[in-house]
Amino acid sequence: MTSRTGVNPGLDHPRTGSTSHVGDCLSPHPDTARTEEGTQHMLLPALVARSYGDLTPDQVRWLHDTLQLEEGTPRAEGPGARTSIAHRTFTDTASNHLVLELGRTGDNGWLLSVYFEGERPSTETVEHHRRLFRGLIDQLGLRLREITPAATADEVAVTPPQPANVEGEIGVSWDLPYNELDQAWFHLGLRKDAPREVKEVKLRELMSFPVWSAAPEPLRSQAEEFLRNT
Repeated sequence: MTSRTGVNPGLDHPRTGSTSHVGDCLSPHPDTARTEEGTQHMLLPALVARSYGDLTPDQVRWLHDTLQLEEGTPRAEGPGARTSIAHRTFTDTASNHLVLELGRTGDNGWLLSVYFEGERPSTETVEHHRRLFRGLIDQLGLRLREITPAATADEVAVTPPQPANVEGEIGVSWDLPYNELDQAWFHLGLRKDAPREVKEVKLRELMSFPVWSAAPEPLRSQAEEFLRNT
């Protein structure tokens, strides 16, 4: 059945098995479903999906319902609290304490996030929510900007190519704190084990900046070799 928002409330997004609700795989914590008590000072992002587009009030209400969120329940403190419009806490199958959150930036920016404290959630939990978030973004007709951490190239936000220095790169110097490719991944916001296609996108972005002309060896040769092997 199709809802009045024009999207299917059954969550027909890519998923494993027949789960259609976030609660099917992950059970809400009975004592903390409406509070962030004990978590607000130590939360770290496990997954953040950023998208943009206009939503009607009915679509926003549908999104709350689908994520089992009550309207008007923002987090008051902690990372990302400024953009939070609704959240709830839950535990995963390993009893990790997690927070599911809906946020908003500006008039048409939307954030779907999972936060954790203590032990990082399992890959299964993160990927379940990645599929969930991407499905919701697609169903609502939003445009994906990025997902952190990215799993595929289309989840990476890229800065438009920088114009070359009309004076032949005069005055450009390398003041970044890395000289080799293995050191660069962290400063590009990536783990060393990030997917290769994600690394390629971020590396090409770095190489598009005028400062790349002053990049040291062996970074330049290592970057070129990495791209040749992709």
